Amino acid sequence: MQGEGFLAGIPSVFVRLAGCPLRCRWCDTKYAWSKEAGRQYSTDEIVSTVQQWPCRFVVVTGGEPMVDTDLPQLVRELKAVGKHITIETAGIAYIPDMQCDLMSISPKLSNSMPDDSELAAIHKNSKLDLAVLEELLGCYNYQLKFVVDSGADLSEIEETIEKLANVDSEKVMLMPQASTRQGFLAKSPMVAELCKRTGYAFSQRLQVLLWDNERGM
Repeated sequence: MQGEGFLAGIPSVFVRLAGCPLRCRWCDTKYAWSKEAGRQYSTDEIVSTVQQWPCRFVVVTGGEPMVDTDLPQLVRELKAVGKHITIETAGIAYIPDMQCDLMSISPKLSNSMPDDSELAAIHKNSKLDLAVLEELLGCYNYQLKFVVDSGADLSEIEETIEKLANVDSEKVMLMPQASTRQGFLAKSPMVAELCKRTGYAFSQRLQVLLWDNERGM
């Protein structure tokens, strides 16, 4: 079930691609950081597996799917069998002319910096690319999801949005940073107040609320 964004609550098939150049401190899928973490499937095998489920909606996630050179072919083949495609990305890489229905972009703020100095060095230089973000916003139907760890994050969020020339404020969402149900419930009122102040939408995290972020199949 899609847990986040404007499509939260819609039954969906998730295709998780392994490999990510970022090292977010609060990442809930660190097991997918390494390219070697996944299993090898052909595009046809992925599409065949997806079709076993009675869902029109497919979410391609990661890792970071936009750094996978096979992504355009996968999207084409999923669209050919009538699927609605969401791509979940940090917005750090641009691929033109894909047939995805929704680009779900989650730009990484300074609250994502890892504590480990080596990981921080990897993360710092690649976590935010304004030029790539503008390309994505200009070429795809999108939602812009910001992870909020504290109220202090709002100034950085608004500064980032101001630097992007083409943001539709009705497509901006604020989402509590939490890896547990208790943490999500604790931070949600704070994020809700920020949404009331700014007019941005509140993003659910149903996978945390319903399953306490337990890893699925």
